[in-house]
Amino acid sequence: MGTGQDLYVKARKLIPGGNQLLSKRPEMFLPEHWPAYYSKSKGVEVWDMDGNKFIDATYCGVGAPILGFADPDVERAVIEAVKAGTTTTLNCPEEVELADLLLELHPWAEMVRYSRTGGEIMAIAVRIARAATGKDKIAFCGYHGWHDWYISANLAEDDALDGHLLPGLDPAGVPRGLAGTMFPFHYNQINELRAIVDEHGPDLGVIVMEPARGAGPDEGFLEEVRAIATRIGAVLIFDEVTSGWRMNTGGIHLTYGVNPDMAAFAKAMANGFPMAAVIGTRSVMEAAQGSFISSSGWTEKIGPAAALATINKHRRLSVPQHLIEIGAMVQKGWREAANAYGLNVQVSGIPPLSTFTFQHGNPAAMATVFTQEMLAKGFLASTGFYAINAHQTHHIEAYIKAVGEVFILLKKLVENEEVEQHLNGPVRHTGFYRLA
Repeated sequence: MGTGQDLYVKARKLIPGGNQLLSKRPEMFLPEHWPAYYSKSKGVEVWDMDGNKFIDATYCGVGAPILGFADPDVERAVIEAVKAGTTTTLNCPEEVELADLLLELHPWAEMVRYSRTGGEIMAIAVRIARAATGKDKIAFCGYHGWHDWYISANLAEDDALDGHLLPGLDPAGVPRGLAGTMFPFHYNQINELRAIVDEHGPDLGVIVMEPARGAGPDEGFLEEVRAIATRIGAVLIFDEVTSGWRMNTGGIHLTYGVNPDMAAFAKAMANGFPMAAVIGTRSVMEAAQGSFISSSGWTEKIGPAAALATINKHRRLSVPQHLIEIGAMVQKGWREAANAYGLNVQVSGIPPLSTFTFQHGNPAAMATVFTQEMLAKGFLASTGFYAINAHQTHHIEAYIKAVGEVFILLKKLVENEEVEQHLNGPVRHTGFYRLA
């Protein structure tokens, strides 16, 4: 099983759930055989606890290190920040410099607040938006983190979040009093939002959504959402924690030409160092002064220093164009391999955030075999691929060659009804599960 799996067995006894992030649980990839822990990383290469080296061709730090692991320019800025002292009684000037940069990139916005994680910044954004409108009810689309305001959607219907990326979420511990404050609608389904507005419009103060994730908007969709928010006096928040910095330097809403009232960033903005920001119009953001939103952890120097180094390099190297090209190569490779070897595969996502799903047989078992066999070939791989700047053409060519070889095997296993028998362990999890 390897040192990493041995350590994970111990971790499950000490840490509820085994780790801190659902998306990094080994059960989501290859139960009992995923390496689980790393000893070092560089570029797109990751070494496990036993010294085995892998090319990361899956979620690559869940999309956070957009330049690559241990990027030298970002590391240099962070080391300088550490040497200067990360926290003092005074504030770090980098947070003002970063605010200038974020507002330069997004001319519609006028003010900025910070935290250090995506879930935090979305909770802050919603708090400010509710303060600005004086209304509690929220219409939302997509995934927005672990905080009470979001998970409370499942207090009314335990499957309300199933269409928003995380089926099976139980709102245990979420106050029952939040029931009836959250109303989900699906992406590109404007009639669902209109129905929410028809029923709750006078009490609806916030509309929260990802401007893109699995697909881009249908023609006029984002424009109509914007128009609805303006008409009913709701604050429109674009959650760019995942979509930001992929298709351009800034928020993907800039590509679509639709401005929100607030936009939230995290993950990629600091190449994996904890940093998050919400930007917005002055009229909305100043409502933060009427609500207590404060933390000493949001004042340290490393996050802003890492974000400045990341964003400046991101813009200087035209990183988004490279991510689009690499992602397009992967999507093309998946399609061609599937067509060549007779597998029914659906490819989706914007190029830098690509996914594929098997459309026949036992998709979860097939995906687990795929990960198992790709791991044996030296790749951390699953049914998703998040492009980072360190991915180069030769990495993708080697990856696609390995994909083809595994697809050939999968076709034979499907024909012989031997997919599950080929596995060395259990089938991967596909949603939120408690771990015994």
